[in-house]
Amino acid sequence: MTAQRLQKLLASAGLCSRRRAEELILQGRVTVNGSVARLGDQADLSSDRLELDGKPVGPPAASITVLLNKPRGVICSCHDPEGRPTVLDLLPPELGEGTGLHPVGRLDGASRGAVLLSNDGTLTLHLTHPRFGHRKHYRVWVAGEPSAAALEQWRCGVPLDGQPSQPVGVKELARGRRGTLLELEMGEGRNRQIRRTAELLGYPVRDLQRVAIGPLRLGELPEGRWRHLTPEEWRELDPRN
Repeated sequence: MTAQRLQKLLASAGLCSRRRAEELILQGRVTVNGSVARLGDQADLSSDRLELDGKPVGPPAASITVLLNKPRGVICSCHDPEGRPTVLDLLPPELGEGTGLHPVGRLDGASRGAVLLSNDGTLTLHLTHPRFGHRKHYRVWVAGEPSAAALEQWRCGVPLDGQPSQPVGVKELARGRRGTLLELEMGEGRNRQIRRTAELLGYPVRDLQRVAIGPLRLGELPEGRWRHLTPEEWRELDPRN
């Protein structure tokens, strides 16, 4: 083997995402040959001893990626300090424990729909980094009846926290007693972006469902259930193909 950055080795071993690995390194929880590691350090697993919290980090784990239909009230995390159910709780023990599966991106607890879980660090980076352009699709019920001007403002991208937002695909699907049903297509996923944008425009979200991540669609997958990706889906997603 050749020397690689520590965050890549941790992610490839199925322990966490690369971003989380950077946090663990900064927290001093990663060592190389007994010395506390720093960001930018590298290691060669054929000759170096890499440890996380005192436990050896081995070679890359078998790659696993699943699509889950998350219900409301379930947290996109491997562990919740408040004791709320997490996405891993919806998996069988042989998948949820010891495999390194972690959520790829986030979907807030009040929302539902498509969530990917993977122990593949390369795939996780490919799916979460904006430069790769994986767009996500949502169906959103908002209160009231947004005006044409409000919908056009949403399409152009509503600034959040003083920063511009990317353009959004917005299509009106229906109006009814619940409000207005919109279909959104987005290339970025800032914290609670849809909910915050809807609030700013004056049409709060009543229900938010993510129905697709790139080429992956929920289809008929019931809430609370999961499935492995098909070979065709792997070929479309995996950057190494």
